Order: sequence, then C-alpha cells, then structure tokens
Amino acid sequence: MYHVYTERNHSEFSRSLVIETPDYDLAMEKAEKAISGKPDLSYIVEQTDGSVNSYGELIATVVAESD
Repeated sequence: MYHVYTERNHSEFSRSLVIETPDYDLAMEKAEKAISGKPDLSYIVEQTDGSVNSYGELIATVVAESD
C-alpha cells in the first residue's frame, strides 16, 4: 500500500494525506498533481506492508520525495 502525503515547507506538522493506493503509478500521479502550481508544497510517498512496531505505529518506508 502506498500513502501519498503533502507537506508545507517540509514541515511534518503540516502533513496531509492525499491518497492511499496499492498502485505505485497512481500514487506518483496523484503526488505530482497535488503539488503542481504550489511551490510551497512538497510530497512524500511511503510504502507499507501493514506491519506495526511495538508501539502500534505503522512501519513505512519512503519510496519517493519531491525536491
């Protein structure tokens, strides 16, 4: 499962979920579309397999980020 987030000025506190999808290509398309024309936004695409750590938090791996 891929999770696409946007952030304002690379601040984790401003992170917003855009979409959850099992399709990588769709995730990248939505990520690019979410920040187009918005220079203060960046995107992060994370991949998860449903595993959680000992605190019950989802374990995610960043697979793509905007510059």
